[in-house]
Amino acid sequence: MYAAVEVRDLTRRYGDALALDHVSLSLECDVIHGLLGRNGAGKTTLMSLMTAQDWPSSGDVEVFGQRPHENESVLPRICFVREDQRYIDDALASHAFRAAAQAFPRWDQAVADQLMAEFRVPEKTRIKKMSKGQRSAVGVIIGIASRAEITFFDEPYMGLDAVARQLFYDRLLEDYAEHPRTIVLSSHLIDEIAHLVENVIVIDGGRILVDESAEDLRGRAVTLVGRADAVAEIVGQREVLHRESLGRMVRTTVLGSLDDTEQRRIAELDVDVVPVSLQQLVVRMTSREHVQDEKGQS
Repeated sequence: MYAAVEVRDLTRRYGDALALDHVSLSLECDVIHGLLGRNGAGKTTLMSLMTAQDWPSSGDVEVFGQRPHENESVLPRICFVREDQRYIDDALASHAFRAAAQAFPRWDQAVADQLMAEFRVPEKTRIKKMSKGQRSAVGVIIGIASRAEITFFDEPYMGLDAVARQLFYDRLLEDYAEHPRTIVLSSHLIDEIAHLVENVIVIDGGRILVDESAEDLRGRAVTLVGRADAVAEIVGQREVLHRESLGRMVRTTVLGSLDDTEQRRIAELDVDVVPVSLQQLVVRMTSREHVQDEKGQS
């Protein structure tokens, strides 16, 4: 597979604030990528640069092998839906969809109509008068129905309630299965999108901490629960992401998989092995980075 987007040594400063710090990554074509991190980690800045809505302070961005900025052969192939998506004053949903149909060559109006009914988007209410959930629905409908070759969702679904968010995930996955394209889902609701993403990118403090397949990432850490001495034996020299004491028992999350010998020893020591969810792993890894930064600055 080839890369839909290539980012090399990308830096973005806003005055004295460093939003992105020498970021390099590659977005494989026709894959759902999860861009994960805390609020303020740099997710929106990175997507704004990849979609040519902002300019880097240094470094390069290529989309389909070309620089996207002011490039009319590339921009119609990109859809970027933001949480704070803006629309023309007094526009109805139908006006927004009509504009999207002109902007995106692969637009599917039948899909837009179906989703409008499923999300219960009112036909005669101005977008600016809609509830937050209804405005969010307009954005995700555009993202799905555009069928753009690269589609970025910058948490536009955050205004949806739990039922509507699940509808979004289901419809996105169904349409992706029939019409594969490159999708980037930015979110801090990691457990909700864990079943969708095939590749995981974790950003924190403007730096990329993780860029690997979701399957590989899920096997990178385990939580061990048992007597302190028994857990310590299994942990060995592994990096500890988190540790908490429960009386004489401990619960320790470590990086690294367990081999067959360790699995047998775990059974002998009566240590429980608990899988680490994607959200837990991301939280532990970003917390680790902040601790290391603080130590480095002290």
